[in-house]
Amino acid sequence: MFKNFSWGHGVAVALGLFMSFILFLIFVFSSGMQNSELISDSYYEDELAYQEIINAKNNADLLTEKPVYNQNKEGITITFPQSVKPENANIHFELFRTDDSNLDVKKDIPLDGKNQFQIPAKVIFPGSYTLKVKWENNKKPYQVDYDIQWK
Repeated sequence: MFKNFSWGHGVAVALGLFMSFILFLIFVFSSGMQNSELISDSYYEDELAYQEIINAKNNADLLTEKPVYNQNKEGITITFPQSVKPENANIHFELFRTDDSNLDVKKDIPLDGKNQFQIPAKVIFPGSYTLKVKWENNKKPYQVDYDIQWK
């Protein structure tokens, strides 16, 4: 069978296998990227203001106690320690879905008497989220980010 197999046949087989591999990559991987959108519509303006986010994260890193989150069937509960007192008890949170901006949740919400707030489960769909919690204290911005996998 391989008696009449020359180098020309080998080149043709290698070229055919390479073309099959490229076509496989095109058809298989393009179907997985159905929803590829930008993170922000105003990307350039957001990038110019990013130093404020860096400062807020650095301020939060200096805290001895940070807000913590807990997932349960009712939703996600974020609890602030007693040492952290946000101004006016108002918190801004963003539940950011990386693969579908239609599932993002952004809201300003007050803390309750237990120094916590809850994001209800009915607004969260299964998948991967980044939870960004922002607040101010003594006119100083703070921000903590958490990676959340909601099931």
